[in-house]
Order: sequence, then C-alpha cells, then structure tokens
Amino acid sequence: MTHLFKGAGVALVTPFKNDYSIDFNALENLIEAQIAGGVDYLVALGTTAETPTLTAEEQLEVVNCIKSKVNKRVPVMLGLGGNDPQKVIKTIRQTDFNDIAGILSVTPYYNRPPQAGLIEHYKLIAQASPVPVVLYNVPSRTGVNMESATSVAIAKACPNVIAIKEASGESSQVAKMVKHGPDHFAVISGDDVLALPVIAVGGIGVISVISNALPKQLSDLVHFANAGKYNEARELHLKLVDLLKLIFREGNPAGIKAVMEIMGLSTSVVRLPLFPASAELRKDLEDELKAIL
Repeated sequence: MTHLFKGAGVALVTPFKNDYSIDFNALENLIEAQIAGGVDYLVALGTTAETPTLTAEEQLEVVNCIKSKVNKRVPVMLGLGGNDPQKVIKTIRQTDFNDIAGILSVTPYYNRPPQAGLIEHYKLIAQASPVPVVLYNVPSRTGVNMESATSVAIAKACPNVIAIKEASGESSQVAKMVKHGPDHFAVISGDDVLALPVIAVGGIGVISVISNALPKQLSDLVHFANAGKYNEARELHLKLVDLLKLIFREGNPAGIKAVMEIMGLSTSVVRLPLFPASAELRKDLEDELKAIL
C-alpha cells in the first residue's frame, strides 16, 4: 500500500510583500512550481510558514489560497498543533477539512511534558481529528524530545496516527520507530539534510524547506532514494548538502527566503521577531547557488 504522504513534501513559506502583507500571487506561483517540480504533497501553516505571526484571518486566507490553487492535484497537509490539547481540539472542530488530507501536529512546546503526557495529548487529538494525523517531533524548537517508544505507543493506540515528522537528529530514534512501529505508521524526515539517511533505514521521505526554491532537485533526490537508486540520490544529496546547511545558519525561513529572493521567486521579507538573512549569509548563498545551478 502506498502511504498517503510518501515522497517529497514541502513546508511552504508564506511570501510577504515589502509592506509585510501576504503576497498571494507569489504564493500561487510557488504552489504551481512545486507541483510542476514533482513534489508529492504540500504542507500549509507549518513552522516555515511563520504561522505564529499570521492572524487567524490570514491563516484562513492562506489555506484557502493553497486549496484553491492545488485543486486536488496533490494532498495538502495542515499544520495544526499546540501546547494545550483542548485548544487544539477546539481548532479542529472549527476547521474546514475539505481538501485537507491530514494534519501535522507538533509536540507541546514550552510546558515540556513527560512522555506519558505526550501520549495522552496525542490520543485526544487523534480522537478529535476527522483526517489522518502526522506527529511532529522537533525538540530544538519545543524543548521536549518525543522518544521513539512514545511515538510507537501513540501509533499503536491510534490507527489514524499514520506518520511522524522526525526532526530530532537522532538516527537511532528513526531506526527504532521503523523497526517497532505498526504497519500503518511511517517515518518522514523533518530535516532536508537527513532525508537520504532516513529513507535508507526505512523512512518514506521528507517534509522539505529547500524545495521552496529547488523542488525538482529535492523531489528527484527523494524519488531516487525511495526507488532504491542510491547512487543517483547520493549524487544529488552531495550536490545540495552545503546549501542545506547554509539555509538554516541564521534560522528558518530567513535562509530559504533569501535564496528565493536571489532566484527572483519572492522577497526575503520575514515578520518579526524573525530577521532577514545577513549580507554575509546572502553572499554565501549566492556563491553556493552558482555552484549548483
């Protein structure tokens, strides 16, 4: 059975104009470029979208724009998480899930729950969700690492928890989840630079940042790896690896937005408290892009 979110996913940025308003024309062009480049699914309102800085009205406008432009051509995953399960459930109940294939729900942040709390948190969310749930473990942002045994326990208890976006950087966690997880549960890399290693041990793909600028290269890498064509995948990985590190040097999405501006795809504008890439980083990005393109 082909997994709903197997392959190359992209965590879409929210393009802004110079006055910090949302550039919906740029967003539509971005979506079209992703689909044309071979991306398998899109992620709306993730971390890369600067979702915490978008008003509720803007979030709705962004999701509606994405759904309209995609027009059912590829699945759309919606970022929908938080550190209070009751608030998440309330949001789920108020959300229009037409043309939404699944939700991506980050581990609770700031309150740093124990593993038992994480299990119960996700059980409530899974019970409330009308669509499949993808867990999201990113301890560098949330302050808590969801251990592999915890993720497996959640998946075993909740048949509609179908995957995890794993961004802990711990390869052993990925291997343990692949080994011990139920058949319906898959591991997706949450880090571009680890996409190939994650797939090599049994993961199914990546939710990518670099794809915003280079969808074909990222999609080809993932598709080669999933097809067992590791020589071809390795060649693309090595070609991109330095750029993949550079785009996160001053935070996300400042780096990828700088790349997109250099390529003429959108502005590099981010909303505070984020800050645009420095001149030094932009120069390094320009040099690396010249070597790649």
